[in-house]
Amino acid sequence: MRKLLTFTGLLVLSIHLLAQEEKVDMATIEKIRQEGLLHSQVMDIAFHLTDASGNRLTSSPGFFRAANYAKQQLTRWGLTDAALDPWGEFGKSWDLQKSYVAMTAPYYKPLIAYPKAWCAGTGGPRSASVMLITAKDSAALDQYKGKLAGRILIPDLDETYQQSFKPDATRWTDEQLDSMAKVAMRPVDTAELRRRRARFNRGALAFQNALKSFAQQEGAIAILSESPRGHDGTIFVQGGGSYQPSAPANFLDIVTSLEDYMTIVRLLRAGIPVSIDAEVATKFGTDDTKGYNVIAEIKGTDKRLKDEIVMLGGHLDSWQSATGATDNAAGCAVMMEAIRILKTLGIQPRRTIRIALWSGEEEGLLGSRGYVKKTFADPATMQLLPEHGKLAGYFNIDNGTGKVRGIYLQGNEACRPIFTKWLEPFHDLGATTVDVSNTGGTDHQSFDAVGLPGFQFIQDEIEYSTRTHHTNMDSYNHLREDDLKQIATIVAAFVYNTAQRDEKLPRKPLPAPRPAGRGGF
Repeated sequence: MRKLLTFTGLLVLSIHLLAQEEKVDMATIEKIRQEGLLHSQVMDIAFHLTDASGNRLTSSPGFFRAANYAKQQLTRWGLTDAALDPWGEFGKSWDLQKSYVAMTAPYYKPLIAYPKAWCAGTGGPRSASVMLITAKDSAALDQYKGKLAGRILIPDLDETYQQSFKPDATRWTDEQLDSMAKVAMRPVDTAELRRRRARFNRGALAFQNALKSFAQQEGAIAILSESPRGHDGTIFVQGGGSYQPSAPANFLDIVTSLEDYMTIVRLLRAGIPVSIDAEVATKFGTDDTKGYNVIAEIKGTDKRLKDEIVMLGGHLDSWQSATGATDNAAGCAVMMEAIRILKTLGIQPRRTIRIALWSGEEEGLLGSRGYVKKTFADPATMQLLPEHGKLAGYFNIDNGTGKVRGIYLQGNEACRPIFTKWLEPFHDLGATTVDVSNTGGTDHQSFDAVGLPGFQFIQDEIEYSTRTHHTNMDSYNHLREDDLKQIATIVAAFVYNTAQRDEKLPRKPLPAPRPAGRGGF
């Protein structure tokens, strides 16, 4: 026990000494604070990425409107080599051109509804009776043979609306943040995650796919889906199937609000016929099936360090039912604002600073994975490219509009004293916590997967999980201006500090190769 206490004491002492030794240019940090908090342009940037561009489904017209705006704006600020950089094959584009869905019998009622991405349309205006599908597995679908032509289908679900007595919007409490800072690394059981996915694929998803295939063969018009987790008119809607160029158009799957969905189910259960008018028009594009990221740089000036790179980024793509304000125009807007702050102040970074706005994140981190693979290393083989040794660090934002409360170390304990010191000038803004944990689900993982120091910041949740994440509510109105100013200011400081350090950020040991199907990201 005495040896353990001695070792622990030495570790704490060494971290404390490292934190004391870490240099911070407080005069420049104060200038960054002044520019970021008092002269911000983050909301104007966010407007152009959301309202002015529309939804930003990967490779859609809206995505390219936003990407070209970002490229032009970064160039206007004086960044070099701004480009739409191809990262590899993606697939066909999809654009929703018209969507009208309303119940017309037993009475008229407009429905809150949105088609899933990469689905076909109705082929013009259609009026159809709705059939309740009570089957629970594919073996029971034969009972509907010859009965589905010209019908709209709705699976029978037993959903009861549960009022929530918790607020939609929340912030981390001091107690929660303190606990996060003290807890040891929490392992991620990837085997269990794979088992859960397999169970889902064997169950609900497999039946849903079987029903769609059967409905299409039988000549049905569409299927109505209930929005998981949705309530109070909020619908969670994502993709409806393959976006590969050779794949046929997916059967039309329309997500409706819980309230509208269950109204129709209850009427049909009671033997009251329901009719729906629907007109959905979608457009596919296969002229260019590549995926693109937006890349631009501030060139480094130090003779020894200028070829090394500090990166910051967020994903520009969104889902289709809103303008993806919190997921993730917020992240892209604050990264662009962080770059603007540094350029406005005339910062001459020792290392090159490179911004990346990713595409294909929602389909599986595709843009950042493709970029990392062609630039740094392939996680399947771990054969390192020359640029791998030049990356000083990557910082990511993708958890909504909530302000930064700290940073996740992604298991990189050696960065704790560095980031602890860097957060000190922002304690008054609520950013205090360094958490050793891995956090997943976004683009820093692509860097971490090949042994590069990639980090995601801790952010207040606000309404991310309850109201905006992948929903029809994810619009500009749900952005918090003061929070976005704070995020951009802190990111700018972290990027500046990384660019000016004598050494790159510490790295974890290189991971073993991870061939496809062995855990991936």
